[in-house]
Order: sequence, then structure tokens, then C-alpha cells
Amino acid sequence: MSARAPVIEFAGVGRTYPGPPPVPALRPADLVIRRGEYVTVVGPSGSGKSTFLNVAGLLDRPSEGVYRLDGIDTATLNERDRTALRGRRIGFVFQSFHLLPHRSSMENVMLSLLYTGAKRKERRARALETLERVGLGHRAHAPAGRLSGGERQRVAIARALVNRPSLLLCDEPTGNLDTTTARTVLALIDELHADGFTVLVVTHDPGVASRGERAVVIRDGVLRETDPASLTAEAVQAVQDAQAVQVAQAVQVAQTVHEEQTVHQAQSRCVR
Repeated sequence: MSARAPVIEFAGVGRTYPGPPPVPALRPADLVIRRGEYVTVVGPSGSGKSTFLNVAGLLDRPSEGVYRLDGIDTATLNERDRTALRGRRIGFVFQSFHLLPHRSSMENVMLSLLYTGAKRKERRARALETLERVGLGHRAHAPAGRLSGGERQRVAIARALVNRPSLLLCDEPTGNLDTTTARTVLALIDELHADGFTVLVVTHDPGVASRGERAVVIRDGVLRETDPASLTAEAVQAVQDAQAVQVAQAVQVAQTVHEEQTVHQAQSRCVR
């Protein structure tokens, strides 16, 4: 790994799913993410976010272009080497946590170290150290199934960090959390970035995306860099639109109930 090489470098990277007809899910794009940057990718459902995530996370191969991770041309690797590179260099944080519910927080984090060759004592020490880093050292022995949503996401972040990866890749990290807990998790991601981690967050939420140093909008498979500050206004508008929809739905329900009551009263008078 070259210290000067970008963590992620896309050169004309695109992904088309075979048809018929072929579906261009990710249009050819150039993207560079340097060490220590905090980049967000935001877009609505069906925009190509999942395809971008799968390609960036080495879960899928691009149809065209060159993808270098830490300066390594990933196209030259076989599946075994790609899997090893992914395990060493990328720490994943998923929306649904993907923890083993009957295993302790520490055991869930230790699983990421199984294939590193580290002895069990070292794995336990590193897992505990990482849990303490995310503020969950006191819950190290609690079964994951008994943790709150925010605690489970912190365990998932610890599991992603324990291998000291080049990239922290987060897929909708607040998608299953309430607003207060989401703010806490995002503050933790901010802290990790401040400590030097390279962070890439993929989200549908403009408010989450606005926290990055850089923001990339994806629509119809096309990547376009934008000012993160501009996404704050989009987030406010999205909340206002959602509130307007809720009000309209409440009014419609009230009208429906009123109409049903009117019909019921009329029918009652007819029966009498």
C-alpha cells in the first residue's frame, strides 16, 4: 500500500447488468477519495447507490473502467485475493447491523479477526479496545440481541474498525435508528474521521450526506459532485414535504371518517 495512493480511485468505472435489455446501473465515472477524507454519496431509491456500494466494496466487479483500492488494480485479482483485500482494507457498516444475536458484543467484534492469524487472547484484547473506542466497553459481554439499536450499530462500527481498515464504508448507517440515536451514531462517525479514518457513507438522506467534507449525488446511475452545504436545504425541504404529506393524509382520514359517520347516521334515520 502506497501512503500517497488514493484509497479509492475510479477511472471510467461503470456497471451494466446484462439483459435483455442491458441495464446501465452505474454510468462510467471518475472518482478519487484520498486518505483521511469524509465523502458521502446520496441519492433516492433506484438511483444506483447499491450498485456503487457493491463495486466500491469489492462485492461486485465493474463492467468497464479501472478500480484501484489503495493503489491496487482490483481487476487483476482473482476472487480469493479480492476477498482477502476486502477483508483487510474495507470495514463495512450496514443498516441492519448483521450481528449474531446470541453472541456477545465482544464475540461479534472478534469474528472479524478470525482469519488474521491472531491468537484468541490478542483477538479479545483488540475487540475490547475497539468496543471501548466506540463507548461500549461496559457492554462487551452483553448478547447483541439485548442491545438497543444504537448500541448494536456501535458494535457493528467496532467490528468494522477492529482490523484497522483503510476505508470505513457505511451503508445507510442510521436507516434503522430513531432521530436521537442517529445523531449519536453520526457524531461517532465524525469523531472517527477526525481521528484520521477515511469514511465513505452511502445514504438516501440529504441531512446525513451534508455532514461529509465532500458529497456526491447519484441519479440514474450518474455520479455528480456537489457542495455538502447545499444538501442541508434539501434535507429541510424533505422534512417539510414529509410533514405536508402527513397533514394531507390526516385530513383525508378525517374526511373519510366524517363521511362514514354521515352515511351511518342517514342509514340509522332510514331504519327508524
